[in-house]
This record gives sequence, structure tokens and C-alpha cells, in this order.
Amino acid sequence: MESLKVLIPTNFSVQAEYAYLMVKKLEEKIPVEIHFIHVLSVPDTVTMDKQGNIQTCGEISIDYLYAQKDIIERKFHDLKVSYGSETQTHLVLGKLTDKIVSYSKENNFDLIVMGTKGAWGLKEKLSGSETQIIARQSTIPLLSLMCDRSDLIIENILLVHDFSTPKNQNLELLHKLIKAFNTKVHLLQIVENLNDENKSAILAQMDEFANINTITNFEKHVLNDSDVENGVIHFNQMQNMDIICIGTHGKGGLFHKSSTEKLINHLFKPIISYHLSN
Repeated sequence: MESLKVLIPTNFSVQAEYAYLMVKKLEEKIPVEIHFIHVLSVPDTVTMDKQGNIQTCGEISIDYLYAQKDIIERKFHDLKVSYGSETQTHLVLGKLTDKIVSYSKENNFDLIVMGTKGAWGLKEKLSGSETQIIARQSTIPLLSLMCDRSDLIIENILLVHDFSTPKNQNLELLHKLIKAFNTKVHLLQIVENLNDENKSAILAQMDEFANINTITNFEKHVLNDSDVENGVIHFNQMQNMDIICIGTHGKGGLFHKSSTEKLINHLFKPIISYHLSN
């Protein structure tokens, strides 16, 4: 049976607990190798070797760093007591988002799972949430959620996409979920100023996309709405989906508003984000 190698970034908060519970939900049907990572935020001048020896140029007290390392290791010990000794833990030093992205890629993870508080207003405009930044930068799919989904039944996955140019996408994770949970995929495109002619064209493009990406159990939906974020919210009010799957070009930021990132910050649904193929 296919398995998943999953990385859960943790600051030992309730959001990390949500992520773990979501992974355990996946583990009901898929063998999962669970890794927790904690990033100790320090300048690039601070390093730690494989034996756990820390070196610093003196910007930060070495005693302080070892004290922080001891605290984190005790928390990791408590985590293993709670979740099982087979759970693997990793402490790395550096910038939070950069280290999670690089660590997940270098160690060939299949999925990053993060609990998030989201972001609204000024915080979103200035920096956003760490989760949305990782979704923007990571080539590894990210599953994000804002609350406890341990009671989730995974039967319907919503795949939001622009189907105008059907091509093969990085949907390996989606296929694993389909196979494991026998889910139905709902293909959705949000269109402004929808009419009968472009709806017919989109529905035909959806069939081509499903064929190219070997999706067989699916329904097609085209919704007239002002933008993707509102369209997804309104569609979920009409048809309650279990997980949202949406691609990103990785171009979010202050001057580029990403629909994927806005949904990560605002929607109280598990969201799988993945990088779109060019």
C-alpha cells in the first residue's frame, strides 16, 4: 500500500495539535510516517551540527541557545510520550518559513500539514501567515486547517482550477486520497460573467482535464461569481465539501493577491495547496 511521509511544523500550540489529528485521520486509510519539526528562529550566523553542538558569532548568548534547545528537547520528549515513540522529531535553526520549505524538499516529504490561525486585515496585507508563505514557496503540497477536524469523513474533495488549458498537474497526493478514501472529486471553475457558451466549453475542458489526470469519479461544476475566494465560499454553502484542493503559481505577496493564500487565511476547511505545472 502507498504511504505518506508527512512533516508537521510545530510550536507546541493547539494549531499543531490540529495538524496531528488531521494526519491521524489520514492514517486511518494510508500508512503515514510522521515527523515533527520545530524551527528555533536565529540569525544565519548561528549553526548547529548533527551532534547538536551550537556555534555562534556572539550575537546571541550561547548559554541562552543551549537553554532553548533543552526546553525544545523536553517538549519533544513529552510529544513522543503523547503520540508514540515512533514519531520522529527534528530541531533546526534559522528562519521559520525558509527552513520548513528547504527541510521538506531536502528530505523528500510527500506532504506538509500545518494548523493555522489564519490572517486578516493589516497583518495579512503586511506579512500574511506563515502557512500561506509556505504554500507560496513550497513545491511539496501543503495541507492547512484552522480547527479540529478529527471527526472529518473524507468523501468529497473539491478541486478548484482554471480548466481552460487542460494539462497534467501534480496531483499525486490527490490520487492517494482518492484511492484510500474512495472519494469523489468535484471539479469547480469560478467564472465572472458566465454564459451558456463558455459554460459548455468549460465543461468539455473539465472532461479533458479529468482524462489527462486519470480522474474517473468526478462531478463538474461551473459557478458565476466575482472571484475565486467568494466562489469557493458560496459553493461550499451549497454543497458541503470535506477538503478543498487548489493550485498556486507561487506568486502571492504584497503586490500579487493569490486566491489560494486568501482561502488558506480565511476558510475554515482543510485546504490542500500545490504548485501548478507551467
